[in-house]
Amino acid sequence: METPIIGENSGSDAGAGGALIKDTTTETFMADVIEASKEVPVLVDFWAPWCGPCKQLGPLLEKVVTSAKGAVRMVKMNIDEHPAVAQQLQVQSIPAVFAFKDGQPVDGFMGALPESQIKSFVERIVGEDAFADEEAEMEAAEAALDGGNLQGAVEMFAAMLAKDQQNPQALAGLAKCYIKSGDFDRARETLELVPPKDSGLSIVASARALLELEQQAGDSGDLNEFRTILKDDPDNHQARLDLAVALNSEGQREAALDELMEIMTRDRSWNDDAARKQLVKFFEAWSDTDPVTIEGRRRLSILLFS
Repeated sequence: METPIIGENSGSDAGAGGALIKDTTTETFMADVIEASKEVPVLVDFWAPWCGPCKQLGPLLEKVVTSAKGAVRMVKMNIDEHPAVAQQLQVQSIPAVFAFKDGQPVDGFMGALPESQIKSFVERIVGEDAFADEEAEMEAAEAALDGGNLQGAVEMFAAMLAKDQQNPQALAGLAKCYIKSGDFDRARETLELVPPKDSGLSIVASARALLELEQQAGDSGDLNEFRTILKDDPDNHQARLDLAVALNSEGQREAALDELMEIMTRDRSWNDDAARKQLVKFFEAWSDTDPVTIEGRRRLSILLFS
C-alpha cells in the first residue's frame, strides 16, 4: 500500500485542520487526507449512493469516529463522482475503508462490519486509549446502578445519551434504572429506542430479560407461601418455579438457581423444559460474567450431559 496518491504534489495544506467528518474530492484529497493524516490518523470511506452495505457502514463509522473525540478523523469519498483515488488504490469492492497515517495508507478493510469490529480497527490505528473516556463513563454509570444509586446512574446514562441518542449501552442501562425503580412502562419505552441493528447486543438482551423477570415476579406470590406448599408437596414444580422467580426478584440468585436445579433433578422435562428455559432467562438477565451465571451454566451442563 505504498502507491503514491493522486494529487500528492498538487494540494494545499488547508485540510491539515478541518472537520472531524467531511466529504472529499480528487482535488481536495491531498489536503483532507495526506496532509491531515500527518497530524492525526484519517479514515477514508469509499462509498457510492447505490451501495446498500455502504449505507449500513457509514453511520457506524461516523459514530465510532465521533466517540474517539478527535483521536481519528473520517473522510468520505463518493467513487461514482470521484473514481480516480479508488482506482489507484485498487479498490475492488465497496464499502472499502483505508486508514492513513503520516501521509500513507497503513491498514484497511472491505465490507460492512459491526460496530465492535470497527472500534477494534480504530484502536489498532490510534491505540486503546481512544475510547477510554467513554468506557470509563459507562463503568461509572454501571457501578452506580449496581450500588443502588439510581439517581446518579440515571444522570450518567442520560449524559451519554445527550452525546449519542442511540447509544445501546446507555439505553439499556437507563432501562435497567427504570426497572429497578418499578417504572416498567418507561423501561419498555426506553428499550424500544434501541436501533434494530443493536437489538441483539447482550446488554440489551439482559435489560429485556430483566424487565420480563421483574414483571413475572410481580405476578408471583409470597416466598413463605411457596415454601409452605413445597413442604407439603415437594413435587409441586410450579410452586418451586414461582419460588425461584420470587427469590431472584429479592436478589437471592444462588437460591433461585438451586430451586430450578432441583426441578430439573426431579423431572428434567417438566412442562416442556420450563425450568431450564427459566434458568436461561436468568442467565440472560444476570449477564455472562456474573459468578452465579458461570456456576449455573456449569451445573446445568453437568446435569444435561450426565
